[in-house]
Amino acid sequence: MFRSKTQKIERLDFIIAGTQKGGTSALHYHLDQHPNLTMAHSEEAHMIDHPRRHFFDDEERFAGEVSYDILHEGVRLKRQSLIVGSCTPIYTYWKPAMERIRNYHPGIKLIVLLRNPINRAFSHWNMYRERKQESLGFLEAIAEEKNRIREALPLQPRRTSYLDRGFYSEQIERVFRFFSPEQVRVIKFEEFREKTPDIVNGVFAFLGIKPLHKVKNREQNRIPYDRKITSEERKYLYELYQEDIAKLEKLLSWDCSDWKQM
Repeated sequence: MFRSKTQKIERLDFIIAGTQKGGTSALHYHLDQHPNLTMAHSEEAHMIDHPRRHFFDDEERFAGEVSYDILHEGVRLKRQSLIVGSCTPIYTYWKPAMERIRNYHPGIKLIVLLRNPINRAFSHWNMYRERKQESLGFLEAIAEEKNRIREALPLQPRRTSYLDRGFYSEQIERVFRFFSPEQVRVIKFEEFREKTPDIVNGVFAFLGIKPLHKVKNREQNRIPYDRKITSEERKYLYELYQEDIAKLEKLLSWDCSDWKQM
């Protein structure tokens, strides 16, 4: 049954919950093309610290009694909208977020995109380097990350967690601790880029709405950075991620041989 355009939503039906630099903006764009699906707060997609977008990772908000009103405000439903979703790719990384989302809506569906953690880390660092928000070289920043993690305790570093965000197995285990596998769709970023229409229509099926006859294949936020990763940097990070990649392969029954190529 279609929802009224002016109807106030009571809860989100799904969340794109991870991971940063893993294709979430592109998936957000593709899902937003469906007439039966409304992406909440689309106009705030690039406002990193907006309270509606960063809700379940807001420690101050969860220090007391929680009101979900701000999460539902300002959502403009499409005329034929059946479901409403949101996108905040830090949620899989932010340790308290999954339990908070479960408490908010135990039946919610989650979508997680995982990218080769080496490429993800380098893209993350490159983004802040281009923005003049990171003065350290790539491997220098990786070496400094332990100190930055220590400084952020008891929380997690948001902007400089280049390496830490790529240890996926613990994050996925945490997701499954609070949600059944039937509620979670984990997508390999590289397959998403290669088979965009199939992956997007698979997500529509997962969300319970009909597929689209044509899916626009448009990339979002693909920035051609001047700085490229070196073979030495790739090898160094692979040694750090090797064990975790093996755990993820077993956890998701994935073949990540492409992530291991030097």
